[in-house]
Amino acid sequence: MLGRPRLHLRTTTSTNDRARALAIAGAPHGTLVTATEQTAGRGRQGRTWTAAAGDALLMSLVLRDPPALLPLAAAVAVADAVTGTSGPEARIKWPNDVLLGGGKVAGILAEGRPQEGWTVLGIGLNVAGSAARLPERAATLGRGPGDVEPVLAAVLAALEDVLALDELEVLERFRARDALAGREVSWLGGHGRAVGVDDAGRLVVEQAGGERTALEAGEIHLRDLAE
Repeated sequence: MLGRPRLHLRTTTSTNDRARALAIAGAPHGTLVTATEQTAGRGRQGRTWTAAAGDALLMSLVLRDPPALLPLAAAVAVADAVTGTSGPEARIKWPNDVLLGGGKVAGILAEGRPQEGWTVLGIGLNVAGSAARLPERAATLGRGPGDVEPVLAAVLAALEDVLALDELEVLERFRARDALAGREVSWLGGHGRAVGVDDAGRLVVEQAGGERTALEAGEIHLRDLAE
Protein backbone atom coordinates (compact mmCIF):
# COMPACT_ATOMS: atom_id res chain seq x y z
CA MET A 1 0.00 0.00 0.00
CA LEU A 2 1.08 3.55 -0.64
CA GLY A 3 1.99 5.39 2.54
CA ARG A 4 3.64 2.55 4.44
CA PRO A 5 6.13 2.80 6.03
CA ARG A 6 5.82 6.51 6.86
CA LEU A 7 8.35 9.01 8.17
CA HIS A 8 6.89 12.28 9.47
CA LEU A 9 9.14 15.23 10.20
CA ARG A 10 8.30 18.47 11.97
CA THR A 11 10.77 20.37 9.77
CA THR A 12 12.95 19.33 6.84
CA THR A 13 14.65 20.95 3.89
CA SER A 14 12.59 18.97 1.38
CA THR A 15 10.54 15.79 1.68
CA ASN A 16 11.89 14.79 -1.73
CA ASP A 17 15.45 14.95 -0.40
CA ARG A 18 14.61 12.66 2.50
CA ALA A 19 12.65 10.27 0.30
CA ARG A 20 15.52 10.10 -2.22
CA ALA A 21 17.92 9.13 0.56
CA LEU A 22 15.53 6.41 1.68
CA ALA A 23 15.10 5.15 -1.89
CA ILE A 24 18.86 4.92 -2.38
CA ALA A 25 19.08 2.99 0.90
CA GLY A 26 16.54 0.48 -0.41
CA ALA A 27 13.22 1.72 1.01
CA PRO A 28 10.27 -0.29 -0.34
CA HIS A 29 7.65 0.85 -2.82
CA GLY A 30 5.10 3.08 -1.14
CA THR A 31 7.40 4.57 1.50
CA LEU A 32 6.03 7.98 2.49
CA VAL A 33 7.79 11.04 3.86
CA THR A 34 5.69 13.93 5.18
CA ALA A 35 6.56 17.15 6.95
CA THR A 36 4.81 19.95 8.80
CA GLU A 37 7.24 22.47 7.35
CA GLN A 38 9.84 22.63 4.58
CA THR A 39 12.70 25.11 4.50
CA ALA A 40 13.82 24.40 0.93
CA GLY A 41 10.82 22.95 -0.89
CA ARG A 42 11.12 23.04 -4.64
CA GLY A 43 9.11 22.48 -7.77
CA ARG A 44 9.67 22.11 -11.49
CA GLN A 45 12.07 24.42 -13.35
CA GLY A 46 13.97 25.13 -10.12
CA ARG A 47 11.08 27.01 -8.54
CA THR A 48 10.56 27.08 -4.79
CA TRP A 49 7.47 25.80 -2.98
CA THR A 50 6.52 27.88 0.05
CA ALA A 51 3.77 27.35 2.63
CA ALA A 52 3.22 28.32 6.24
CA ALA A 53 3.99 25.56 8.74
CA GLY A 54 1.01 23.23 9.08
CA ASP A 55 -1.01 24.76 6.23
CA ALA A 56 0.02 22.43 3.41
CA LEU A 57 0.24 18.76 2.65
CA LEU A 58 3.96 18.19 2.05
CA MET A 59 4.66 14.63 0.96
CA SER A 60 6.98 12.43 -1.08
CA LEU A 61 6.50 8.81 -2.08
CA VAL A 62 9.06 6.23 -3.11
CA LEU A 63 7.73 4.41 -6.17
CA ARG A 64 9.44 1.34 -7.56
CA ASP A 65 9.00 0.64 -11.31
CA PRO A 66 6.83 3.74 -11.84
CA PRO A 67 4.67 4.08 -14.97
CA ALA A 68 5.92 6.07 -17.95
CA LEU A 69 3.15 8.65 -17.59
CA LEU A 70 3.71 9.15 -13.85
CA PRO A 71 3.64 13.00 -13.90
CA LEU A 72 0.30 13.04 -15.72
CA ALA A 73 -1.14 10.20 -13.63
CA ALA A 74 -0.11 11.94 -10.41
CA ALA A 75 -1.75 15.17 -11.56
CA VAL A 76 -4.99 13.32 -12.33
CA ALA A 77 -4.95 11.70 -8.88
CA VAL A 78 -4.30 14.96 -7.04
CA ALA A 79 -6.99 16.74 -9.09
CA ASP A 80 -9.43 13.95 -8.24
CA ALA A 81 -8.61 14.29 -4.53
CA VAL A 82 -8.89 18.08 -4.64
CA THR A 83 -12.26 17.94 -6.39
CA GLY A 84 -13.56 15.38 -3.92
CA THR A 85 -12.34 17.48 -0.99
CA SER A 86 -13.20 21.00 -2.12
CA GLY A 87 -16.25 20.58 -4.31
CA PRO A 88 -15.19 22.84 -7.24
CA GLU A 89 -13.70 21.03 -10.21
CA ALA A 90 -9.90 21.01 -10.31
CA ARG A 91 -8.09 21.39 -13.62
CA ILE A 92 -4.56 20.47 -14.72
CA LYS A 93 -2.04 22.73 -16.39
CA TRP A 94 0.25 20.45 -18.37
CA PRO A 95 2.15 18.54 -17.28
CA ASN A 96 1.19 18.44 -13.60
CA ASP A 97 0.18 21.72 -11.95
CA VAL A 98 -3.25 21.37 -10.34
CA LEU A 99 -5.45 24.46 -10.54
CA LEU A 100 -8.46 25.46 -8.51
CA GLY A 101 -10.42 28.54 -9.49
CA GLY A 102 -7.57 29.57 -11.79
CA GLY A 103 -4.91 29.46 -9.06
CA LYS A 104 -2.29 26.78 -8.46
CA VAL A 105 -3.37 24.67 -5.50
CA ALA A 106 -0.87 21.84 -5.90
CA GLY A 107 2.48 21.18 -7.51
CA ILE A 108 4.12 17.87 -8.32
CA LEU A 109 7.79 17.02 -8.77
CA ALA A 110 9.00 13.57 -9.85
CA GLU A 111 12.72 12.85 -9.40
CA GLY A 112 14.56 9.57 -9.52
CA ARG A 113 16.96 7.16 -11.10
CA PRO A 114 15.21 5.36 -13.96
CA GLN A 115 18.21 3.09 -14.42
CA GLU A 116 17.66 1.81 -10.88
CA GLY A 117 13.90 1.53 -11.28
CA TRP A 118 12.67 4.08 -8.77
CA THR A 119 11.20 7.56 -8.65
CA VAL A 120 10.36 9.90 -5.80
CA LEU A 121 7.01 11.62 -6.28
CA GLY A 122 6.76 14.89 -4.39
CA ILE A 123 3.44 16.66 -3.88
CA GLY A 124 2.73 20.00 -2.26
CA LEU A 125 -0.93 20.87 -1.77
CA ASN A 126 -2.25 24.03 -0.09
CA VAL A 127 -4.87 22.79 2.36
CA ALA A 128 -5.34 25.47 5.00
CA GLY A 129 -4.94 29.21 5.35
CA SER A 130 -6.05 32.01 3.06
CA ALA A 131 -4.91 32.89 -0.45
CA ALA A 132 -3.61 36.20 0.93
CA ARG A 133 -0.83 34.27 2.70
CA LEU A 134 0.24 32.50 -0.48
CA PRO A 135 2.36 33.57 -3.47
CA GLU A 136 0.61 35.32 -6.35
CA ARG A 137 -1.60 33.04 -8.49
CA ALA A 138 -1.69 30.37 -5.79
CA ALA A 139 -4.88 28.83 -4.42
CA THR A 140 -5.88 26.92 -1.31
CA LEU A 141 -8.61 24.50 -0.29
CA GLY A 142 -9.42 26.94 2.50
CA ARG A 143 -9.65 24.19 5.11
CA GLY A 144 -8.10 24.05 8.58
CA PRO A 145 -4.73 22.60 9.62
CA GLY A 146 -6.57 19.60 11.05
CA ASP A 147 -7.67 18.68 7.53
CA VAL A 148 -4.15 17.95 6.26
CA GLU A 149 -4.30 14.30 7.34
CA PRO A 150 -7.73 13.60 5.76
CA VAL A 151 -6.51 15.24 2.54
CA LEU A 152 -3.40 13.04 2.64
CA ALA A 153 -5.63 9.98 2.91
CA ALA A 154 -7.67 11.19 -0.08
CA VAL A 155 -4.54 11.78 -2.17
CA LEU A 156 -3.11 8.34 -1.36
CA ALA A 157 -6.41 6.66 -2.23
CA ALA A 158 -6.63 8.56 -5.51
CA LEU A 159 -3.04 7.64 -6.38
CA GLU A 160 -3.78 3.96 -5.70
CA ASP A 161 -6.70 4.23 -8.13
CA VAL A 162 -4.98 6.11 -10.93
CA LEU A 163 -1.67 4.22 -10.82
CA ALA A 164 -3.64 1.03 -11.45
CA LEU A 165 -5.01 2.38 -14.76
CA ASP A 166 -3.49 1.70 -18.16
CA GLU A 167 -1.97 4.55 -20.16
CA LEU A 168 -5.03 5.15 -22.34
CA GLU A 169 -7.24 5.53 -19.27
CA VAL A 170 -4.77 7.95 -17.67
CA LEU A 171 -4.69 10.04 -20.83
CA GLU A 172 -8.49 10.06 -21.06
CA ARG A 173 -8.82 11.31 -17.49
CA PHE A 174 -6.06 13.87 -17.99
CA ARG A 175 -7.73 15.23 -21.12
CA ALA A 176 -10.99 15.64 -19.21
CA ARG A 177 -9.21 18.04 -16.83
CA ASP A 178 -6.86 19.73 -19.33
CA ALA A 179 -6.75 23.45 -18.49
CA LEU A 180 -4.72 24.37 -21.59
CA ALA A 181 -6.84 22.81 -24.36
CA GLY A 182 -7.90 25.53 -26.77
CA ARG A 183 -5.83 28.21 -25.02
CA GLU A 184 -3.12 30.38 -26.54
CA VAL A 185 0.24 29.48 -25.00
CA SER A 186 3.88 30.40 -25.40
CA TRP A 187 7.14 28.65 -24.62
CA LEU A 188 10.81 29.15 -25.22
CA GLY A 189 10.99 29.16 -28.99
CA GLY A 190 7.40 29.67 -30.04
CA HIS A 191 3.73 30.21 -29.38
CA GLY A 192 0.44 28.78 -30.57
CA ARG A 193 -2.80 27.17 -29.46
CA ALA A 194 -2.74 24.11 -27.21
CA VAL A 195 -4.83 21.32 -28.71
CA GLY A 196 -4.35 18.59 -26.09
CA VAL A 197 -1.84 15.88 -25.25
CA ASP A 198 -0.74 13.03 -27.49
CA ASP A 199 -0.49 9.37 -26.54
CA ALA A 200 3.04 9.91 -25.20
CA GLY A 201 1.81 12.61 -22.83
CA ARG A 202 3.36 15.47 -24.80
CA LEU A 203 1.59 18.81 -25.15
CA VAL A 204 0.50 19.38 -28.75
CA VAL A 205 0.46 22.99 -29.94
CA GLU A 206 -0.87 24.26 -33.25
CA GLN A 207 1.14 27.15 -34.62
CA ALA A 208 0.26 29.75 -37.23
CA GLY A 209 -0.31 28.05 -40.56
CA GLY A 210 -1.55 24.84 -38.99
CA GLU A 211 1.81 23.26 -38.16
CA ARG A 212 1.70 21.17 -35.00
CA THR A 213 4.49 20.76 -32.45
CA ALA A 214 4.66 18.21 -29.62
CA LEU A 215 6.45 19.53 -26.53
CA GLU A 216 8.30 17.07 -24.34
CA ALA A 217 8.83 19.37 -21.38
CA GLY A 218 9.54 22.97 -20.50
CA GLU A 219 7.81 26.03 -19.15
CA ILE A 220 4.43 26.84 -20.68
CA HIS A 221 2.79 30.23 -20.30
CA LEU A 222 -0.81 31.13 -21.02
CA ARG A 223 -0.54 34.12 -23.33
CA ASP A 224 -3.48 35.93 -21.68
CA LEU A 225 -2.36 35.04 -18.14
CA ALA A 226 1.39 34.71 -17.57
CA GLU A 227 1.99 31.80 -15.18
